[in-house]
Amino acid sequence: MIGQLLRYGVVGALITALGQAIYYYGVEWGGLDPNVSIAVAFVIGVAIGYFAHGWISFAGHGAREDHARMGSRFVVVNLFGFALNSFFVWLLVKALGGETWWPILPNVFLTPLATFLLHRRWTFG
Repeated sequence: MIGQLLRYGVVGALITALGQAIYYYGVEWGGLDPNVSIAVAFVIGVAIGYFAHGWISFAGHGAREDHARMGSRFVVVNLFGFALNSFFVWLLVKALGGETWWPILPNVFLTPLATFLLHRRWTFG
């Protein structure tokens, strides 16, 4: 499990960094609403993450015969992560009037830990 967590951390950090960059630039330079921008980042991150985590993070863990089941579970877990990230955006930027970068902190540190545990146990388990 430690190896999976390390691989998940590296792969997830790259995907998370890309997603948070998409979010930030979408708001700051694209003029998007913060919640629209985090949605765009989510869609791109899920598409990349399914293959990256399946092939790298959880390589050799669990069965891989039923891609429809595994893929749908992957989407459900990531929808939970999206809801959590969206909540942080709403709370910190919209409700509290904070800076655009404030939700990046919990989106980078809290959400990935929660989704790792769910992916390991349920998606790729």
